[in-house]
Amino acid sequence: MSIDGAKCQGHGRCALIAPEVFDVDDLGMGLVLVDEVPPAAEADVDEAVLTCPENAIHVR
Repeated sequence: MSIDGAKCQGHGRCALIAPEVFDVDDLGMGLVLVDEVPPAAEADVDEAVLTCPENAIHVR
């Protein structure tokens, strides 16, 4: 999973929806915290992907 830094505008929705998977850096840009999505967080990650206004989150 990754966040495209060229697309991310720092809305932080991903970190609000799935804080166990996403955070924001010092500039407010999205960060992925884990290498693999925990099963309990899969629905939250799906929601974060769908609600990202810039479609910057990519799940492999």
